[in-house]
Amino acid sequence: MIKRPDAAAVLLADDHVLVRQGVRMILDAQADLTVVAEVDDGAQAVERVADGGIDLAILDVSMPRLTGLQAAAEIQRRGIEVAVLMLSMHDNEQYLFEALKVGASGYVHKSVADRDLITACRAALRGEPFLYPGAISTLIREFLHRGQDGQSEASLLTAREEEVLKLIAEGHAGKDIAQLLFISPKTVERHRGNLLAKLGLKDRLELTRYAIRVGLIEA
Repeated sequence: MIKRPDAAAVLLADDHVLVRQGVRMILDAQADLTVVAEVDDGAQAVERVADGGIDLAILDVSMPRLTGLQAAAEIQRRGIEVAVLMLSMHDNEQYLFEALKVGASGYVHKSVADRDLITACRAALRGEPFLYPGAISTLIREFLHRGQDGQSEASLLTAREEEVLKLIAEGHAGKDIAQLLFISPKTVERHRGNLLAKLGLKDRLELTRYAIRVGLIEA
């Protein structure tokens, strides 16, 4: 994958090959954008961005190991200077707000990627936000709702607990989770205990069912 001179280097992260091929066709048709790397899960996306040479990371929201949201949060935590754009099939307020919280410059719905993606990429590279029209309406509703309530509801789980929950639900052992998240096995067990206590659940099976219900993994 050779980068064209003066073109922004783009990383595509999506676990569906056909989606990556379609997005790549859209991007590579532009003189100022070049796809230089493709990966199929969030953990690989973080490591590839950390290796350098990427100007823009386009992350699917739902991916194995780490979701796009979790990958974006890890990129932000490491202080890596790269523009991030979320790509998703979900027209979901929770995903939208989480994307903004973890530092994504924009949120593009896959159904309109052929219309919006190029504009979103260029905005992200300029350091400007991009939201599809439906997302703007969502932000306005949320702003008005918060104004009426006077406060926002705190998330039940921390970002790290969500990461651990997703990996547990995907069947990863404690030592594997520790390696993926760069934490100790004891810390993994502590997070697991906190998850069970917070959610009022009994075991891994119930954690997995919960993860499916809230969209962290697919059934």
